[in-house]
Amino acid sequence: MAIRRIFTDNAPCLYKVCRPVEKFDKRLSELIDDMAETMYDAEGVGLAAPQIGILRRVAVIDCGDGLIELINPKIIETSGEEGDLEGCLSFPERTGYVVRPSVVKLQAYDRNGDLFEYTGEGLVARAMLHECDHLDGHVYLEKVTEPPEGFEDAMDDEDDI
Repeated sequence: MAIRRIFTDNAPCLYKVCRPVEKFDKRLSELIDDMAETMYDAEGVGLAAPQIGILRRVAVIDCGDGLIELINPKIIETSGEEGDLEGCLSFPERTGYVVRPSVVKLQAYDRNGDLFEYTGEGLVARAMLHECDHLDGHVYLEKVTEPPEGFEDAMDDEDDI
């Protein structure tokens, strides 16, 4: 395993649509392992292949319940709505308020080429959508809006707990 370079800011690879994975082989497994190690080293909760310069539809997520490997993910259902601060390893030290669905169901393949469905809520749903956006050449900064009135005050109150 190896820690890969995370591309930042205006790197062209962050804005390109990724190609589907067609070969489920040792190279793919190594890529996934490297992505996970890179994400953990950077203290992130998700990483998509274009963030390390690989234009393939691969992402990894870990919001605290273990690693989720997503190959050729496809969002099949969303529901609810939730706004929160969002950041990205490719845009260090920046955050913005983004509204996204609060529940997401997707289909994806694992590293062995087996199709599965996964439903995520809250932060996991947000991470799934964020990484899928990367695979389509979009970044969260495109979705940043003004937070609702009182949002910052609510965040300050949470820090006091």
